[in-house]
Amino acid sequence: MLDPSRRTLALNDERTWFQRAVFYEVYVRGFYDATGDGQGDIRGVTSKLDYLEWLGIDCLWLLPFYASPWKDGGYDVSDYYSVHPAYGSVTDIEELLNQAHLRGIRVIADLVLNHTSDQHPWFAESKMSRDNPKSDWYVWADDDGGYQSAPVIFIDSQSSNWTYCPDREQYYWHRFFNHQPDLNYENPDVQEAMLQVVRYWLGLGFDGFRLDAAAYLFQAEGTCCENLPATHTFLKRIRSVVDAEFPEAVLLAEVNQVPSEVVNYFGNGDECHMCYDFPLMPRLFLSVKTESALPTAEALRQTPDIPAGCQWGIFLRNHDELTLEMVTDQEREFLYSAFASDPISRRNVGIGRRLAPLIDNDRRVAELLHALILSLPGSPILYYGDEILMGDNIYLGDRDSVRTPMQWSPDRNGGFSRADPARLYSSPIIDPVYGYQVVNVESQMNNPSSFLRWTREMLSVRHRESVLGDGEFKLLSVDNDCVLAFARFLARDERVVLCVFNFASKVQPVSVNLSDWISRVPVELLGMTPFPVIEDDGAYRLTLAPYGFLWFELCVA
Repeated sequence: MLDPSRRTLALNDERTWFQRAVFYEVYVRGFYDATGDGQGDIRGVTSKLDYLEWLGIDCLWLLPFYASPWKDGGYDVSDYYSVHPAYGSVTDIEELLNQAHLRGIRVIADLVLNHTSDQHPWFAESKMSRDNPKSDWYVWADDDGGYQSAPVIFIDSQSSNWTYCPDREQYYWHRFFNHQPDLNYENPDVQEAMLQVVRYWLGLGFDGFRLDAAAYLFQAEGTCCENLPATHTFLKRIRSVVDAEFPEAVLLAEVNQVPSEVVNYFGNGDECHMCYDFPLMPRLFLSVKTESALPTAEALRQTPDIPAGCQWGIFLRNHDELTLEMVTDQEREFLYSAFASDPISRRNVGIGRRLAPLIDNDRRVAELLHALILSLPGSPILYYGDEILMGDNIYLGDRDSVRTPMQWSPDRNGGFSRADPARLYSSPIIDPVYGYQVVNVESQMNNPSSFLRWTREMLSVRHRESVLGDGEFKLLSVDNDCVLAFARFLARDERVVLCVFNFASKVQPVSVNLSDWISRVPVELLGMTPFPVIEDDGAYRLTLAPYGFLWFELCVA
């Protein structure tokens, strides 16, 4: 039954809904098995929409569900217009979209722009000869000497960005795995084909796309083949189609680059609506381990301004490794020693762990980090299972360590599936700390003090305080390096929210400069408790618990 108090899809300001939204990332294969074959499916996601509505999710992000040989979690697409048979059908997708929209939940799809599977019919035709109609739909060369300035991304499994194809007696280009040949966007037919994919799924009812590997679409000699002007030109072409035909849809770019490059993917507000803030994420963990707010504060200072109507996507963990590409060599070594002392947990240039094991299952740290991404500039993106502090299995290969079945109950297979356990795509977690008998949705829903219940309350406060979504941001000066303080506010009214965070494992005193809001009364937002008025000197003194935080509304007396 739908909750009548739940906000429905907005009738006003539809084009900026994403600025206030909380996103929830779902690996369909691991979420819920409705058909009993041991793998999650679209109908399984639909059956759990009431849970997501109860939690307070605004937008569901589905990882790839297209036909695929599943050599890379579905990111190796063999048909953009069909659903993987294990997941269901296009009809199941339509029902999911209809039911989600009834609950005020939007849905975005992962769109793999850069490459296809080597089993895609386009590639099968392209590799047949050098003069067939799709011969130049991929990037071919007579030798593997081109684009040598482009680094290999998956350094632990790929030795080159080129692979020899004996059928054509040429090499094909791939920035990722050798079973994922890159599309040739220099070909206008390829561009038009992908625009038709965009039109198809948005026309079916999706509310936007997460654009996978958006930085790598074009190549040029003498460059790293990333962030090229032609890539921006094509992304702007996608945006023009979206604005003209689906004006409420959102484009979220996955660009794991330095801030000065990422900001270009917003264009002048005419490219992508959203981009991930990759550089911020590892520095949150660095602040926790160093017990200093300085790494996070510095990352925030280095974050460029973005055009009006755009938004950052901020996150703690996702379906990939915790990437450490955007930190210094010294910081990377420190983070490896702090969070991945066992080498088996390292993946590429990162760490293959979920949030809870990364922070030693310390709920105080989990609350601190979630409170940060719910109040920092940007739209928070939660990863399925992190709301109950699920664990991982670092002994699984590649990035599957963080893609184990969702833990719904203490029943068979963690309530994920009624299939024989031997048929499951992956074993559920069974260890004594994170096992499904201990960590599951059912038990936490029944426990008023659980992390799940706490998360739901925090999402409710964020929805109530819309300034946390689209308000302006100002770092505040403090006299304690362990503490981060900032204000969120709207220039058009008097509402101000003050957020203060302690990264230290011990109690910390702090004085925050609130001279801009003298005579206002801070009201703590979780308990609605008034605190002492801000005095004339503007120096506001607080004491924060270990890993503690406080959110206040600064009310006019």
